[in-house]
Amino acid sequence: MCGIAGSLNLPKIPLEQVYSLMRHRGPDAKGALEEKTSGGVLQLFHARLSIQDLSADSNQPMDLEHLSIVFNGEIYNHLQLRNKLPYSFKTHSDTETLLALYLHYGVEFLDKLDGMFAFVIFDRKQQRLFLARDRMGKKPLFCYQKQDVFCFASELNTLLGMQRLDLDLDCIGFFLQSGFFYKDGTPYKNVFSLPNAHYGIYDLQKHTLEMKAYFSLKEQYKKPKINNTKEALENCEILLKESIKNRLLSSDLEVGAFLSGGIDSSLIVALASEIKPNLRTFTIAFEGAYDESFLAEMTAKKYHTNHTTLRIATDLKNDIFKILQNYGRPFADSSAIPSYYVSKEAKKHLSVILNGDGADELFGGYRRYVGHLLMPKIKNLAFLAGILPIPKEKKSLYNYLYRLLQMAQNYQKDFSRYYLSATTDIFEGYFCFETSYNKLFEEDLKKVFEDSLTPLSQMLFLDSENLLLSDLLPKMDIATMANSLEGRSPFLSKMLVEFAPTLADSLKIKGKETKYLLRLLAKKYLAREVYDAPKRGFEVPLKKWVNGELKEIILQTLQKPKIVDRFLNTKDIQRICFDKGIPEEKQAKMLWSLFVLEVWHKKYQEDCHKI
Repeated sequence: MCGIAGSLNLPKIPLEQVYSLMRHRGPDAKGALEEKTSGGVLQLFHARLSIQDLSADSNQPMDLEHLSIVFNGEIYNHLQLRNKLPYSFKTHSDTETLLALYLHYGVEFLDKLDGMFAFVIFDRKQQRLFLARDRMGKKPLFCYQKQDVFCFASELNTLLGMQRLDLDLDCIGFFLQSGFFYKDGTPYKNVFSLPNAHYGIYDLQKHTLEMKAYFSLKEQYKKPKINNTKEALENCEILLKESIKNRLLSSDLEVGAFLSGGIDSSLIVALASEIKPNLRTFTIAFEGAYDESFLAEMTAKKYHTNHTTLRIATDLKNDIFKILQNYGRPFADSSAIPSYYVSKEAKKHLSVILNGDGADELFGGYRRYVGHLLMPKIKNLAFLAGILPIPKEKKSLYNYLYRLLQMAQNYQKDFSRYYLSATTDIFEGYFCFETSYNKLFEEDLKKVFEDSLTPLSQMLFLDSENLLLSDLLPKMDIATMANSLEGRSPFLSKMLVEFAPTLADSLKIKGKETKYLLRLLAKKYLAREVYDAPKRGFEVPLKKWVNGELKEIILQTLQKPKIVDRFLNTKDIQRICFDKGIPEEKQAKMLWSLFVLEVWHKKYQEDCHKI
């Protein structure tokens, strides 16, 4: 995994300047290319974290015939693919394999890749740039396009260090409303993410970018369903084993695994241990949060892993600005904090780690999926949400039922409010930030909810295209790469992304039981305490932080806002800060969202002065 960047028709940028902005993504080697093209001067930059073929021969930019590439990611099946090519390879690198595949197959080679990737190929013959991003969007690729200037980078902070960027207040307003950026977007004008499962062709002469999808997750959900439990279980086990094996063995460095007390990471560790005995595993025990380390230790002991429990005490007053500003945009998911700390600690032991990302969105792991399936039965009770008292405790059954009633108020009426009340639920019921993106988001949701997908498939697809793409994957990419750590996600393999959507709904949600098929598989490998445990996620003590360690910093920041006051007046800001009538959990989420916006904006202003 690495950091990449490039520019067309910008004043010459020194390699050291760009490398200083992305050294954390690739501390092992750096490289650059500068060349005059038919459309202007092109510069390509690369920062390498050496994982496969550690030799200098695999440094980038890498050339093959009339091609040059900068590549961030890993292709786990590249050795199998290169065996089918009539080409004599000089390295063992997946980077060289990508170039050979492009030469041999053209754009069709993307459908063959099992991996996480974002890369740009400079094609001298056709005078074009070929950009591509993996199916689920695990690896980022941000682009800036205006007139004859085109830039790209793995991180927004790098892009901002290359080119002055103007704010897109509409996009920021949507972020406040939803807690994430629309289509993995950005707070800057003329800056966008290359969509997941897409490639782009930038014509260097015409200065045009055409983007096209090479894979459709929605179409996978429309395929005939597997209803047979035995068949589904056997296939799931085979594919998960293969996915884990590919991610374990395609590395010249040791690969370990994050191990929580949940099913996803525990299954990965169980199956990985069959392939690699004495696997190194890591569990985080976080001060002030729910501690699942005892469940993780049960799995570690059963499979004789080399296990470490990382007991982390935070220093938020000193670390919070650095953690949040790593993202290059406002980032509202407070689990970015423990993700940063656990990555920092794991890096002390190794450079490659397996995680369970994607399992919930593909196999039905969230309790709200059960609620969504109940909507037709409870929609007539929605009026109770306006009568019943607001719940005080987040983890209570009453809170769960109350949120279902809130969802029911908007069911089949206001699609965006329905979806946001079911997911991020930050300002819902209190404030509405009207932006042009609200309408686009509503139209997107309407198309999905009125499509032929089953009700469960609708929510799984929407979560993959919104929360996973715009929140969970960026969270782990930045948290790991800020610490020069590579995270690999077996559940997001090509095989499982194509397989899971074809499972019948009853194999994902059965009654009140979530992730039914994975729980069946877990019974074969894990202790009852693990596979019967409810879905918790990482219980971040946000309320405790906001009302304790970070209270003074947050209130001081919001008393003299630099950007929040463009969206809320002083009276509303004061209400969010001090109104005791707002439930504490809700108030903490609102305060946190406003705070992260101010923290990002502070760095944005500082960076603008440097350009």
